[in-house]
Amino acid sequence: MNKILHPRTIFFFALLLTALFAMAMGEYSASAASAKLPDNASKRAYGSGWECNKGFQDISGVCVAVIVPANAYATGASYGRGWECNRGFEEINKGCVAVRMPPNAFLNSFGDKWECNRGYREDSKTCVAIKVPANGYLASYTSGTGWDCERGYRVVGDACVAVTIPENGFFVDSSFGPGWQCDRGFRASNNACIPVEVPTNAHLDHSGNGWECDRPFQKKDNGCTRR
Repeated sequence: MNKILHPRTIFFFALLLTALFAMAMGEYSASAASAKLPDNASKRAYGSGWECNKGFQDISGVCVAVIVPANAYATGASYGRGWECNRGFEEINKGCVAVRMPPNAFLNSFGDKWECNRGYREDSKTCVAIKVPANGYLASYTSGTGWDCERGYRVVGDACVAVTIPENGFFVDSSFGPGWQCDRGFRASNNACIPVEVPTNAHLDHSGNGWECDRPFQKKDNGCTRR
């Protein structure tokens, strides 16, 4: 007569079979992972998989040695080219070539290009002296002339010319216009500042160099009339 197993016994055997199956699969996975580990690679310290050893890079599943050219150093990065040129060298055709600096130049902050010293500007891969005219000074930029005029002077060609300010006027630091402007209550006329003639029922406008009608008057000819 066949014996009927107790449900608890059946449950126990099911758990045992599940555990054995999981162990077997784990050993198989570990064995498979080990078998797939390429040369010059190691298992990841965290997680699954592998990574190339230092000095090698993963290229299509193969760990290829990083070839560091002369005058360069290995970065240890698993991406990019894996190396950088030493300071004073620049990458040209997968190699590191010394930066050729002209006289009166210095290496930039990255060390792979050059810039001109203060008082010089780049011109055809050389550094030429900036010629500052009388009443001028070196600018903070090197483009263009590389210089600006002192206050009270303006650029005219290659020179700094004094701005002649008429009576009742003041200096304006501008690259266009006469270089001066009239005080409030005056307007420019033939290189002079003459009083603004404000008609009845009017007042000086916002600029101070003209006038506008009071409300409810409106401008007509040289006066203000009611609307």
